[in-house]
Amino acid sequence: MTRDDVTRDDAAQTNPAQTGPAPDGALPADTAPTAGRVPVWLAALAGVAAAAVALGLAELVAVFTGARTAPLVAVGGVVVDTVPEPLKQFAIDVFGVHDKTALLIGTAVLLAGFAAGIGVLAVRWPAAGVIGVACFGLIGVAAAVTRPDVGPFAALPALVGALAAAVVLWSLITGPLRPAARPTPSPVVPGAGAADRRRFLTTVGVTVGAAALAGASGRWLAQRRGVATARTAVTLPAPVDAAPPVPSGVDPPATGLSRYVTANRDFYRIDTALVVPQVDPVDWRLRIHGRVTNEVTISYGDLLGMDLVERYVTLSCVSNEVGGDLIGNARWLGVPVRDLLLEAGPLPGADQAVSRSVDGWTCGTPTEVLLDGRDALLAIGMNGEPLPVEHGFPVRMVVPGLYGYVSACKWITELELTSFADFDAYWVPRGWSAQGPIKTQSRIDTPRRGGELTAGQVTVAGVAWAPHRGISAVEVRVDEGPWQPATLAPVVSVDTWVQWVWQWPATAGEHLLQVRASDGDGVTQPQERTPVAPDGATGWHSVQVTVA
Repeated sequence: MTRDDVTRDDAAQTNPAQTGPAPDGALPADTAPTAGRVPVWLAALAGVAAAAVALGLAELVAVFTGARTAPLVAVGGVVVDTVPEPLKQFAIDVFGVHDKTALLIGTAVLLAGFAAGIGVLAVRWPAAGVIGVACFGLIGVAAAVTRPDVGPFAALPALVGALAAAVVLWSLITGPLRPAARPTPSPVVPGAGAADRRRFLTTVGVTVGAAALAGASGRWLAQRRGVATARTAVTLPAPVDAAPPVPSGVDPPATGLSRYVTANRDFYRIDTALVVPQVDPVDWRLRIHGRVTNEVTISYGDLLGMDLVERYVTLSCVSNEVGGDLIGNARWLGVPVRDLLLEAGPLPGADQAVSRSVDGWTCGTPTEVLLDGRDALLAIGMNGEPLPVEHGFPVRMVVPGLYGYVSACKWITELELTSFADFDAYWVPRGWSAQGPIKTQSRIDTPRRGGELTAGQVTVAGVAWAPHRGISAVEVRVDEGPWQPATLAPVVSVDTWVQWVWQWPATAGEHLLQVRASDGDGVTQPQERTPVAPDGATGWHSVQVTVA
């Protein structure tokens, strides 16, 4: 297009007589919207701003309806429940304990892309914007109302957010994005487009800022309404059966070696909860029901008044890869599950105890494991303090020897006696085994992969675990040479991991370190690498290092 063409085009806009009569249903040229001339990126910004308003306002409403009813969290929860298992495992492998944050960010990015598309379409066809926002709202409503135990007003955050988004989007595309109508011919004013653009960007900036403030305020208020204060007010009773003292000799001097007791702040967290459930201990109840002779309901106060025991137990996630860190050892305080089950009286055939979380998540534990005398606990304390909220406050399950997906139910509210033939817990239909005993594993903590060392004596150290069976030996070898026995640090019981150390007379060059362990029955972990699904990874951990 030449400059003369532009001049004629502008003149035509200011003089309708030169362009002929307007088509039926169209506005005269001097008042017709100039949608086709709006830059795509401005239209996309309008959609994103509307979506920001929807999410921000929904967070405020969710303060009163529950954090899980906020659209971003509700939709993310549906994604967690429905995404193919390989993709879910990929997220855990890549992001580890930050997988939930990555999911929320990814969901927000996809939403932003969807909203940008709505904005572009809405500039040309405003009704399409309203339809798009309505679809977004319906998705949020559907996701929220299908979350377990969300209450009768679960749809409100998405509805209110969608309504506000529709108003904002309509205001932007019919206001700042369109020049004011000119009822009479007037010359083109140089710079008018820039002024409109600045006005639009200012409006979008204010809108997004207000939305961000609303969202942040909603999260802050939700935390204020949480249970942190209630947790602080809990005083744990002294156990009638305290944990054995940690023997001298644990935590041998080896830089980089995992501590025998994992601090609460460092303990891994893997679960399906995108927002941490806030359960007030005053309102908490555990219902033991199903195939029992005597249904039992227990309050938090009841637990505090029972005979509490304290035990060190190592927990491990089934998603832990060979050499992974989704494992930790802690001192747990609680009531033996066995005592509670005997009070309820399991009926014949009740071979599975299904734990149910406040957010609806379930895991199935073999009933015989809970009754065989091991220290399976309904835990209320962790390392001398009430359970951290993200680790199950006020009450969770801890079962030595089983992966967490079949035993370690956090925020537990039900224990139902049933059978494996009659019920599949959360992970079983998704391809995981119904029963998950922890496999014997070992890990090299130091030196790290790719480490550069100096020739001479090098300390090689790590941990090994086979909870409820114990570890009888750990061996290390270099460059596939003969296996060398490592020195084992003492442990409190067979239910915890063991630290090991081996002194290596390192020589210059590239070297491959490998480790293997044998459990308390003398069974050595297999060399073959297998994936975590369906019942835990196997294989020897190896580390490649360079010695100068």
